[in-house]
Amino acid sequence: MSLFRSAALVSALTLVSRITGLLRENLTAVLFGSNALTDAFFVAFRLPNLLRRLFAEGAFSQAFVPMLALARQHDDEAAYRRFISQTASLMFWFLPTEMARWMFPYILPISLVAFASGVLHAEGRFATPAFTPVLLNLSMIGAALLLHEQLDPPVFSLTVGVVIGAALQLSLQWWALESMGLRPRIAMSFEALRESWQAEATRTMLARMTPAILAVSAAQISLIFNTHIASTLGPGRVSWVSFADRLMEFPTALLGVALGTVLLPGLSKARAEQDDASYSRQLDWGLRLSVLLAMPSAIGLGLLAEPLTALLYHYGRFSDGDVVMTAKAAAAYALGLLGLIAVKVLAPGFYAHQDVRTPVKIALAMLVLTQALNTITVPRFEHAGLALSISLAALCNALLLLLGLLRRGLFTPQSGWLRFIVQVALANAAMTAWLMWSTEQSWLQWQALASAPLLRAMHLLWVLAAAVAIYFAVLRLAGLRWIQFMKRSGL
Repeated sequence: MSLFRSAALVSALTLVSRITGLLRENLTAVLFGSNALTDAFFVAFRLPNLLRRLFAEGAFSQAFVPMLALARQHDDEAAYRRFISQTASLMFWFLPTEMARWMFPYILPISLVAFASGVLHAEGRFATPAFTPVLLNLSMIGAALLLHEQLDPPVFSLTVGVVIGAALQLSLQWWALESMGLRPRIAMSFEALRESWQAEATRTMLARMTPAILAVSAAQISLIFNTHIASTLGPGRVSWVSFADRLMEFPTALLGVALGTVLLPGLSKARAEQDDASYSRQLDWGLRLSVLLAMPSAIGLGLLAEPLTALLYHYGRFSDGDVVMTAKAAAAYALGLLGLIAVKVLAPGFYAHQDVRTPVKIALAMLVLTQALNTITVPRFEHAGLALSISLAALCNALLLLLGLLRRGLFTPQSGWLRFIVQVALANAAMTAWLMWSTEQSWLQWQALASAPLLRAMHLLWVLAAAVAIYFAVLRLAGLRWIQFMKRSGL
């Protein structure tokens, strides 16, 4: 399957996940509003997520997937399967220990989900990992609807949904591995566990995870700092930033996560085969597609922050003031959307070379930069300043990663970038003019349309549809064709 088709598949399934995630956030806003208890849930949910991202999704996949691709190139099926089982055994026995210590029953299943996703990605199976987050969202939605009146405080119903959702995700992905004949055998004896620990492949992977953990730690530590700062600004600030973060994650996941997911195995395979031309071609395609879609997404999120927030959250206990404050944070996030997405494309370029140290150094520098920027932005913009600092640091992060790849000669851009930038700039200018004109129309009072949500949705839909039509029409007039990207991705 080509990169274009793989990315489109992951993006489509991620869209389903993000839609259910938005429904979950919408239900949270309606049932629980933005208050101290909702803030407490968001803070509590970030704690197990911190461990999950440290030891599972982020650090683990960065070390595991490239090594899995290298192992596959050696054409030793027995060694390949043994590496999978040994890695699963180490994760299983380490994580129950941590789970008991931290008393977070969410960590074990969701971490094994990350392991299963790594195997499936290395095998070119992207659909199941992209779909499984839907189960978490549906579980949280169901628990909120069914249990919010039975628990005190009601927001505790969300925590029940989190644990059930993690178990459902693991069940689905474990079934997928079983159907492929790749379900790992968990070591159930001390001797087998010691063999897994002493195996050269697993020890190499664990050694490479160490700097990756530092890289993921930097982002999560920054998130903890920002959460603490937001909580000191007054009730509702953590929730406003969290709701805005959900809006920002929509395009980030649809494009950035999808590209990062399909590029890492492809880049790792190209590197294992020492095919530098294929490596550069894939990375160049990912960057172009990021610019092509991230720029209009950022403009749309920035100019339509208030109508999008009103449409998605302005119901029940979510007040007019909540709309305004959430929209401010969303607009600040929009400024760094290109950087946030580009990082997802550029970082795998280093991971494929089994170089985790360079992204680590940059991530740590961005941690310092983000907090330094907070001292300037928060006093002026309050909670929106936190989002602005993240955006500025993300742009710097992407720029430093790109310069690192170019300086070391790992990436050679393809020809035609100048013309491409001009084409995209013209299309964005035309779309921006339309959005600015449409949002200034006095009859489009987004908050006043709360009593007519269907009418509000229809108004926003035609504004967005017209913006998309204008953008791609100008691209076509400027000479850019989608078929170019399909060809670049190997279609």
